[in-house]
Amino acid sequence: ARFGAVMCCCGPCAMYRRSALLLLLDQYETQFFRGKPSDFGEDRHLTILMLKAGFRTEYVPDAVAATVVPDRLGPYLRQQLRWARSTFRDTFLALRLLPELDRYLTLDVVGQNLGPLLLAVSALAALAQLAITATVPWWTGLIIASMTVVRCSVAAFRARELRFLGFSLHTLINIFLLLPVKAYALCTLSNSDWLSRG
Repeated sequence: ARFGAVMCCCGPCAMYRRSALLLLLDQYETQFFRGKPSDFGEDRHLTILMLKAGFRTEYVPDAVAATVVPDRLGPYLRQQLRWARSTFRDTFLALRLLPELDRYLTLDVVGQNLGPLLLAVSALAALAQLAITATVPWWTGLIIASMTVVRCSVAAFRARELRFLGFSLHTLINIFLLLPVKAYALCTLSNSDWLSRG
């Protein structure tokens, strides 16, 4: 938001200037991936189209929005699979846009995609060490935990809310649930099933 370039304005929480939306409507309504129509990840796709057209995307901290979220593991994992596919797809679109934006955004997009990859490699290396040598990979665990605490502490400090420290628990969810889902998403990018609709 500091650079006027929020990379994904979430569907139920976003508002757009009508005149800007009308300019991009044709591109937005004809979203394709590998020659096939693609209708999920439309919020991220529209955000990137807005940025590509030269519009700013902002975060409004005092806005209030309500939406429906999964309340069971199965629907949550299906949602995360759909989101992972759309994130990977639109990252390719965003990479062409990045040279026109601030250098920090390039670093941010690269970090968002390399971060999970490095975390996955670290987790696999730790599991391999445990399986092969029967020794606990303390250094890997300590580094992952330290990075998690630092990241959550920065968020808690900036938001002035201690509850952000609890987000540290998400690292475990990320390693054991979401990384496998993201790996599967990367291998099945052409699948455009919504997964939560009939």
